[in-house]
Amino acid sequence: MALKELHTLLYSLDEGVAIVTLNRPEKLNAFTPQMRDELIAVLDHTDADDAVRAVIITGAGKAFCAGADLKDPLSSVGNDEHSFWEVPSLTSLESGKEIWKPVIAAVNGYALGFGLTLVASCDVVLASDRAEFGFPEVQIGVPTVQGAVRMPRLIGWQGAMELLLWGDRIDAKRAKELGLVMRVVPHDDLMNEARDLAQRLIDNCAPLAVR
Repeated sequence: MALKELHTLLYSLDEGVAIVTLNRPEKLNAFTPQMRDELIAVLDHTDADDAVRAVIITGAGKAFCAGADLKDPLSSVGNDEHSFWEVPSLTSLESGKEIWKPVIAAVNGYALGFGLTLVASCDVVLASDRAEFGFPEVQIGVPTVQGAVRMPRLIGWQGAMELLLWGDRIDAKRAKELGLVMRVVPHDDLMNEARDLAQRLIDNCAPLAVR
């Protein structure tokens, strides 16, 4: 897939920093199979491009990603053999794809369900003071597999159970207390902070050592 063919993502590269923006703001960047395919293609591109030294993933509008788009026909829960839930995604970031460039999540708003799984797969997490995190799947009867695998390792058992068993949202301050977020910043400063962090890697750190 050529990057010029992207429909659900925006991509830019500036001085070694690749910025990937989930771009369905009217749907709170709800994730679809098409978005997953495009994200895989973009990450493959960044991994292979020597000009890319760090990657920032963020969302357009007021959400990072509000979860899988349950209204998309291919995202439906059920027995459709082609559904979002049943198609293997062993090469996708959230399911363990190896990305050799540091990936920074710049969480600008809601990071729910699949969106939180995506956050948990990144190396570093910066959060706007407006960000909210949660796994609402338990409240609607849909399991979160990767969330259940990743969260206990990331934030410990009790913190993981807080998110996984009740499905309530937590704010950015609580996410930092749990160790899910490295830094909480004013909303309007989020992307500048993420770029500055990426630039420090580029300026001061040897790429092979970072890898």
